[in-house]
Amino acid sequence: MNAPLSTAMPIPGHIDPVPVPRAITPREDGRIDLIGLPKEEIRSYLLEKGMEPKQAKLRSKQLWHWIYNRGATRFDQMTDIARTMHPWLEERFVIGRPQVMEAQVSTDGTRKWLLRSDDGQDYEMVFIPDADRGTLCVSSQVGCTLNCRFCHTGTMRLVRNLTPGEIVGQVMLARDSLDEWPSQPDGRMLTNIVMMGMGEPLYNFDNVRDALKLIMDGDGLALSKRRITLSTSGVVPMMARAGEEIGVNLAVSLHAVTKEVRDEIVPINRKYGIEELLQACADYPGANNARRITFEYVMLKDKNDSDEEARELVRLIRKYKLPAKVNLIPFNPWPGAPYDTSTPERVRAFSNIIFEAGISAPVRTPRGRDIDAACGQLKTTSEKKSRAELDRLAEEKQAALG
Repeated sequence: MNAPLSTAMPIPGHIDPVPVPRAITPREDGRIDLIGLPKEEIRSYLLEKGMEPKQAKLRSKQLWHWIYNRGATRFDQMTDIARTMHPWLEERFVIGRPQVMEAQVSTDGTRKWLLRSDDGQDYEMVFIPDADRGTLCVSSQVGCTLNCRFCHTGTMRLVRNLTPGEIVGQVMLARDSLDEWPSQPDGRMLTNIVMMGMGEPLYNFDNVRDALKLIMDGDGLALSKRRITLSTSGVVPMMARAGEEIGVNLAVSLHAVTKEVRDEIVPINRKYGIEELLQACADYPGANNARRITFEYVMLKDKNDSDEEARELVRLIRKYKLPAKVNLIPFNPWPGAPYDTSTPERVRAFSNIIFEAGISAPVRTPRGRDIDAACGQLKTTSEKKSRAELDRLAEEKQAALG
């Protein structure tokens, strides 16, 4: 995948700054991957490879349509491009997909894919089917630096940002799996996208923006911006730009209403505090009652789940006059986690206080727990497997020595 280098931002966490930017390792065969490229860039590459301008303009439109609207993965599928042109394209370009290392299906229908990039980096995506919608949870980084203490993904090191092609590639792959080509707005299972997979999208702003523009393009993947949600832990300086340049729905990982507790469980709070974050939410372009800001709130037993904290959450939402809803998320345990899940009774009481104040506060049903696909559980399976693999090899070696 080819992507411009972007400026590294200093990030709170156990590595600072992030060990990006760096050039993505080019393909060994020297071909250019067209996934993630806008029409103009496809055209530029065609010109660079020697195609004459008039033809490059036409071919870039045709390639775009076949790739993003029809889901083509080979040039010989493109029936309106002359057969004699197919080998020329094949020699210079490729229509890539992330490599699937493992695909799992939960007992509740949730699907999780472990994906690998051309340069050997692993990341995950999750598809959650519901009666009236199907939501794809898309990753923006390999790993994460944010260290949110309840989140398993946050225990990983950040390796690098994903490119626009790797982000769009997740959506293309899901469409392949669901057999949803050609692209059409009605009757499809994949209806919504949330940038809530591995990583902090606003620390990979340019690539996330460019990928989402491709996903929202009416001639391509054609998902409405009303059906796309970007989730941030509170990178305040980038929030206004996200509203202006991307314009999708905003979700904020709030998880606490006091400085002390949020500093502990969402360490970025030490850099951008709650009041500053809520002011950025109040200023978010396009937020209104029809497009409310979603506050994600993971319920941690005896940590952030008291009646007093529910009332403080209501007070803060009212103080900043926020068009908001609150998603209450039962904590999804993982080995070594420092917290417990709030009791169902406690979650219900917390939810009722917010509802009674006229603010929607649904309790999210955990999905995909049995395959570690639930909120906060994403952590590349390959990490866990590599340890087991090493143990197995050690046992075999010991047996051989006998």
